[in-house]
Order: sequence, then C-alpha cells, then structure tokens
Amino acid sequence: MNRPEDELVQLWERHTNLEFTTRDAAATVATMTADNSVNHIPVMTGGRGHDEMIAFYGTHFIPRMPADTSLRLLARTVGRDRLVDEFVFAFTHDIEMDWMLPGVAPTHRKVEIPMVAVVQFSGDKISCERIYWDQASVLVQLGLLDPAGLPVAGVEATRKFENPHLPSNTLIQRTRPA
Repeated sequence: MNRPEDELVQLWERHTNLEFTTRDAAATVATMTADNSVNHIPVMTGGRGHDEMIAFYGTHFIPRMPADTSLRLLARTVGRDRLVDEFVFAFTHDIEMDWMLPGVAPTHRKVEIPMVAVVQFSGDKISCERIYWDQASVLVQLGLLDPAGLPVAGVEATRKFENPHLPSNTLIQRTRPA
C-alpha cells in the first residue's frame, strides 16, 4: 500500500509531466484545487484559481518553454501535505519566456539555475506552488547583468549547488583588494 507521501509525489510528478512533456494546460490545471495559486516569486507571475491558471499555463507558461528545458532533481522533502523540490532548471533562451523574463527577447544563451518548488496539497489536488530562483543569476547568464563589482553569480551558483565540495566565499574573495 502506498504511503500518503508517495501519493503526493505521484501527483506532483504527474503535474510536472503534464506541464513539460504532454504540454497540456487543461490537464495540468485539473491536478489542482479550484482555488489554487502559483507564484513565481522573483517575477510575481502565475495566477490564482482555475480560470487564471488555464490562461497562465495555456498562454504564458507551456507555450513559452524552450524546447531543450530540463529539470535535474537534487533533493526532495515530503511531509504530510507539502513537498519541496530542489532542482536545476536548464534551458536555452530561444523563445520569449514571459513567465520568467517578461519583455526580454531571446538571447540564445544557455542558462542553468537552482530552483526550489514548495508545493502544498489539499486532499488529492495541488493547492499552491511557490517557485523560487535567483533572477540575478539568470540575468548574468543571459548577458543582461554585468556581475563585475556586484555580489552576484552566474552558472557558478548552479555548479556549487550541485557540488558542495566546490569552494565557498568566492564572491567575498573577488571583492578583496589584491
């Protein structure tokens, strides 16, 4: 018999498969409660409720996802009614991604960023998603933000996220006079 946590994982994996593989907005939203919410924290995109989410997924998210998008799961924590995924989101910016980069024309550059998804469940549906990432790292990798003199990192943040043995404090050292 499945543990309740296993059912949450199965639902979340079905939801993300519908977003990224099947690419079906209506089926994706069907995995969510009627009063659901999605918030991409760095840029405040997403929506609330069935109609907003159909519009968001159908117009701004699913058709605005680069073809080479991939997710590499690093860690997953599952509780009674919540799941937290830590993963790397990788893509080539070959399409305008208004859900992540509103108004930014394709740069055709590759991006890899750590993301955290906090997913809340109610019964057998998803009720809330909060997705976090470092927008400065995205902008550095796209060549839209010069990291010189700023405490920001590009793809190095992803490398450190995936490999804790890489050196820490490189930004501190970068700002020290020689």
